[in-house]
Amino acid sequence: MLMPRQKTPDLTLPLLDGATFDLSSDGGEQGTVICFYRGLHCPLCATYLAELEKLTPDFAERGIKTVAVSSDGKERTEQMAEKIGANTLRMAFDLALDKAREWGLYISTSRGKTSIGIEEPALFSEPGLFLVKPDQSLYYMSVQTMPFVRPHFKELLGAVDFAIANSYPARGEYEGAI
Repeated sequence: MLMPRQKTPDLTLPLLDGATFDLSSDGGEQGTVICFYRGLHCPLCATYLAELEKLTPDFAERGIKTVAVSSDGKERTEQMAEKIGANTLRMAFDLALDKAREWGLYISTSRGKTSIGIEEPALFSEPGLFLVKPDQSLYYMSVQTMPFVRPHFKELLGAVDFAIANSYPARGEYEGAI
């Protein structure tokens, strides 16, 4: 289980722009928002990522980089990037499902074509949202078992503002006896 204030798993993936995302060396001054999404087949993911695309400059103003990650291959990731109009949000692809599990993500099996007529992969990860500090320690996470009821990016921006202004530490770090 991932714990706040402790190092997250490593994460190195190809990006659509031809570069490589490497969490250990590619964070902003205040950290990195990693948005794991289900894939091209998910209409809720497209709406969610479009919102993150709009707010990526706001995160950048606060010293936070953003990246969207899925187990889709390059072609499906390109289609998603086009669908959401990704210009500032970095899009990573080819997330191995064992790596998704390392991050605590849930894995689902295909139910065939979705409501938008796109075939689900045989296996794919469910959504997760993480804020990782520059030292690669976990600051915030939210993991879903299905595509519904995700954290709002505007609320995360407000939390970031509060945390920066008040040097607010990551919470949930206690592992001792109860």
